[in-house]
Amino acid sequence: MTTPALLPLSGRRIPTLSPGASSFPHHRATLRLSEKFILLLILSAFITLCFGAFFFLPDNSKHKRFDLGLEDVLIPHIDAPKEGKHASGQPGAEGAPVVDQEEEESLRDKIRADHERALQEAKEKLRKSREELQAEIQTEKSKVIEDLKKKDVGPKPLPPVPMPKVVGVSDGEPADPDVKEKRDKIREMMKHAWDSYRQYGWGHNELKPLAKKGHSTNIFGNSQLGASIVDALDTLYIMGLHEEFKDGQEWIDQNLDFSVNAEVSVFEVNIRFIGGLLAAYYLSGQEMFKQKAVQLAEKLLPAFNTPTGIPWAMVNLKSGVGRNWGWASAGSSILAEFGTLHMEFVHLTYLTGNPAYYQKVMHIRKLLAKMDRPNGLYPNYLNPRTGRWGQHHTSVGGLGDSFYEYLLKAWLMSDKTDTEARKTYDDAMEAIERHLIRKSNGGLTFIGEWKNGHLERKMGHLACFAGGMFALGADGSPDDKAGHYLQLGAEIAHTCHESYDRTVLKLGPEAFKFDSGLEAVAVRQNEKYYILRPEVIETYWYMWRFTHDPKYRQWGWEAAQAIDKYCRVSGGFSGVKDVYSSNPTYDDVQQSFFLAETLKYLYLLFSSDDLMPLESWVFNTEAHPLPVKSSSGKVQTNHKHS
Repeated sequence: MTTPALLPLSGRRIPTLSPGASSFPHHRATLRLSEKFILLLILSAFITLCFGAFFFLPDNSKHKRFDLGLEDVLIPHIDAPKEGKHASGQPGAEGAPVVDQEEEESLRDKIRADHERALQEAKEKLRKSREELQAEIQTEKSKVIEDLKKKDVGPKPLPPVPMPKVVGVSDGEPADPDVKEKRDKIREMMKHAWDSYRQYGWGHNELKPLAKKGHSTNIFGNSQLGASIVDALDTLYIMGLHEEFKDGQEWIDQNLDFSVNAEVSVFEVNIRFIGGLLAAYYLSGQEMFKQKAVQLAEKLLPAFNTPTGIPWAMVNLKSGVGRNWGWASAGSSILAEFGTLHMEFVHLTYLTGNPAYYQKVMHIRKLLAKMDRPNGLYPNYLNPRTGRWGQHHTSVGGLGDSFYEYLLKAWLMSDKTDTEARKTYDDAMEAIERHLIRKSNGGLTFIGEWKNGHLERKMGHLACFAGGMFALGADGSPDDKAGHYLQLGAEIAHTCHESYDRTVLKLGPEAFKFDSGLEAVAVRQNEKYYILRPEVIETYWYMWRFTHDPKYRQWGWEAAQAIDKYCRVSGGFSGVKDVYSSNPTYDDVQQSFFLAETLKYLYLLFSSDDLMPLESWVFNTEAHPLPVKSSSGKVQTNHKHS
């Protein structure tokens, strides 16, 4: 359930360049011609330093030596005076060691000799060809790099923690041959999406499947971080595509580096990268994934340096400077962004022993608990400087969605011991039911959006995840409401299926209205697109797990067939711009969440329940599974499932 928002590249990796392009701002020819000049400039500075040292050598013998910062090269260290030899003769009085005339003259002779040697070296350099000079420069650069590598002791080793005994991370083959055939088709779609990215966009964040080249957006800092690789890893693992998983693992190990001057979305980097790396670690047991997740998490912590502790939406990975989106209600932070960190940060504290991650997210929860909420609803905007709400806009779709999801999942991930999270979730759902959930004239249950005291009768595709959330949270509901919330989940699933079924392509629009005689239909042209989103299929999967009603598999198969028919191209899968057109145009983007979420949920829908059992795993908002933690705060090491 990725909130829409309008990710960083290794500092040691050379980006892929278009033919004829240069990774430097100036022409390389100019650089070659100026290399001799630069070298001569350096040598001249060196010689000038020597002359200056010689002519300004102090005569006063009370000065033991002068520090040019080059003393190891030019001047031998002279032993400090023995204790008690002070000029005043009094213990502790300030004085200076006595340096005789012969020793001072020796220093001058050494400087003269070094000066002569520097001049001779300069003459020899000038006699060399350009190629020889370039070779020497390259040798020196290589030496510096090697020295830096030797000094770099690497990241601080993480404390040893028990690796959970993972359950249900492979197989899950259904007994029904027809269902198995459908599951195999989903696996083939994943392989087509991955292979296309591997061929045309490898290392880029996403893929342009028609142009057959890499793609990126500003949520990734317009840098190449291999977002699709990180996002897809756990899906590959669960599907048993182990060769593809190994390719992704090798790329991450060798290329993924967060030491880069890039401004990224804290929310998107957390759910896609930290969530994806942690899931890959828990599934495979490979320590490298954990190390990478922690390295990135450390880069996100400066985003919390605000007057309130509510993090900025974006942070520069190199400088740590944060800021908010310009369009977000007078510089506000967004509820679904600062409220969607809990799952990953709790696991980071467990894996690192660093309490800062847990403290950051608990501070956010405590701050929100103290605030007044209009009609019990959480507005989507909060100013991180003042701690006050922005405009009173509440949504279970974009800008709000995953905040509510993470309240419920914090409780589930704690093995149902985080009762504070559960109570906060229940109170929020009660307010949402009272103010946002309505039934249309045609009998469709929908979740509207609250804007300045008015209910807008429009539901976004992103809000369709809520059907699954209601079902997931049904068990444990107050006042014996489990049956009620399971039914509510089913009604939302039905409404969202209608939004698909009422289009030409049988794929759902970005948003759909319930007024003017139109129901579950997009009205505005800029709401008719489908960008491979997962939320409806996600709800089908949760409803299938809790009810085993065959219609959810039927609906999921309809969506899978429509995606394969209308979104598949030779270079991967693309979103479409109008689901009501029989001849739609493509948006030419294969989103990373298509591999992370859409195809994963489809695969799980046609798998048996012992694949990723919900008693043992909780999926983050990017569908990255994290293991349930026990009441002691440790990850369960003995999962059980029926």
